[in-house]
Amino acid sequence: MSTITTKDGTEIYYKDWGTGPVITFSHGWPLNSDAWDGQMLFLAQNGFRVVAHDRRGHGRSSQASSGNDMDGYAEDLAAVIEALDLKDATLVGHSTGGGEVARYIGRHGSKRVAKAVLIAAVPPIMLKTEANPEGLPIEVFDGIRAGVAGDRSQYYKELAVAFYGANRPGAKVSQGTLDQFWLWSMQAGAKNAYESVKAFSETDFTEDLKKFDVPTLVLHGEDDQIVPVKDSARKSAKLIKGAKDIYYPGAPHGITATHQDQVNADLLAFIRS
Repeated sequence: MSTITTKDGTEIYYKDWGTGPVITFSHGWPLNSDAWDGQMLFLAQNGFRVVAHDRRGHGRSSQASSGNDMDGYAEDLAAVIEALDLKDATLVGHSTGGGEVARYIGRHGSKRVAKAVLIAAVPPIMLKTEANPEGLPIEVFDGIRAGVAGDRSQYYKELAVAFYGANRPGAKVSQGTLDQFWLWSMQAGAKNAYESVKAFSETDFTEDLKKFDVPTLVLHGEDDQIVPVKDSARKSAKLIKGAKDIYYPGAPHGITATHQDQVNADLLAFIRS
């Protein structure tokens, strides 16, 4: 296995395919780097080096008891980038991974970064607060925590339906797509998945987004039932100087799977531009 060991002793699994300009991928909750296979295979075949890691406590990385927060996730991304000495990289993040990318740039700047891509990403902040009245109430996230702490296997099976928009009229989401969400989710540690809910819902990335000084693409489905577009992408695109934003009509949260070809084409065009 390809792993690096972080300063606190956590083993982080990563995959590193292809040669050429570097693209890194940060996955969503509670999945792992396999969720990026459709993008990584395509881009590796188109002349890029693609690197993706399993977040601590997810997939094949070790289930660390601590560091299950955005600062910890950003430091793990930094550890992978530095261990592999990646330079001029395009950082791509989906959902929680978009928060990871934002916090990485907020903490480490863009000295190793050429471009950034946020796909169905959680920034600026998901939780409803006085400063963010359009956000989701804490009860939504308490419900997610209850699902993880209870019958998490069944919870993940049900979550997959909304994640990929399979509950919408005319949706064509395969059973295989739903099954792989469950498989990947069950590989996440219960403690890690539970603590990550606070990380992705309560972290305020506003100041991180203001520090972006590289070309940035924001992609989001307009029918995202997990991370509502009005309180995420549309706000992030205004906070990031010069950001380009693309919205997919009627598309769900899991667009990297449901709209794989479209996402791949938009990624390739942006990275080559």
